[in-house]
Amino acid sequence: MKTVLITGADGFIGSHLTELLLESGYRVRALAQYNSFNNWGWLEDIPANDHMEVVTGDVRDPHFVRKIVEGCDVVFHLAALIAIPYSYHAPDSYVDTNVKGTLNICQAARELGDIRVLVTSTSEVYGTARYVPINEEHPKQAQSPYSASKIGADALAVSFFSAFELPVTIVRPFNTYGPRQSARAIIPTIITQIASGVEEISLGDLSPTRDMNYVLDTCRGFVQIAECDDTIGKEINIASNFEVSMGGIVDMIKDIMKSDVRILTDEERLRPAASEVFRLWGDNSLIRSLTGFEPEYDLRLGLEQTCKWFSQKENLLKYKAGLYNL
Repeated sequence: MKTVLITGADGFIGSHLTELLLESGYRVRALAQYNSFNNWGWLEDIPANDHMEVVTGDVRDPHFVRKIVEGCDVVFHLAALIAIPYSYHAPDSYVDTNVKGTLNICQAARELGDIRVLVTSTSEVYGTARYVPINEEHPKQAQSPYSASKIGADALAVSFFSAFELPVTIVRPFNTYGPRQSARAIIPTIITQIASGVEEISLGDLSPTRDMNYVLDTCRGFVQIAECDDTIGKEINIASNFEVSMGGIVDMIKDIMKSDVRILTDEERLRPAASEVFRLWGDNSLIRSLTGFEPEYDLRLGLEQTCKWFSQKENLLKYKAGLYNL
């Protein structure tokens, strides 16, 4: 039984990945960010499991990181600050967490030896598409402090493969959605407000397109990449190879939830013009050729599952539907 470390296990994707790895027979060391309330985030929703060890701490501390990496066969490094609007307000914190946190993981794995590392990237590093579908050779464009920090983290991890032969893979999910997603994302924003009974919803620009991936497909992609040695040293997209506009997502959710809610444009939710990423459509041919990966959820099915989860009273109560979250 392999032991894996998941940083950011208390978050949206991390908690689903924790469940999938436990189901797949792995022993999981799950890192939740330290807080004085001893709250484990979404790990609280996972039943106790003899093969899951929850630890709390911070990836910005290299001594702590070395301690939790020790004894692991694989590290899934997901811990990061990811909210793009907040990166305009607090860019220093994104460098500290996203870049230095990745450095700490890579350095610990290098020093301890024989540890596989999967570093989580983001499709935002590509910026607005220069061509579609976007493959792994597409130029990187830092259109926000967030994407700049992730470009830096990716480059740092790749350097550890080139300079020290650390078995690193850059895993680059395109836009992931599903149960437990944070309130700062557009899909939970729409669903929670409709489920709360509002008549109007304030949103940002609905013209950009995204390649949407249901969270369980994203997590399967992570596991399949980790179980394939041919992925070492590569940057790999997890994508559906399909694009949809934000307006199209709004219309589909309204149809699923049988809502006639009115949509308003909120200036506060618009990115600076040169920072908006207007088109993301991912090429998934590399992950398919290396691992056989195929998405199991189309957009309609994934949104139906997501709407069902968020509409349950016990889940809806965990979200402040009327409060705009950077």
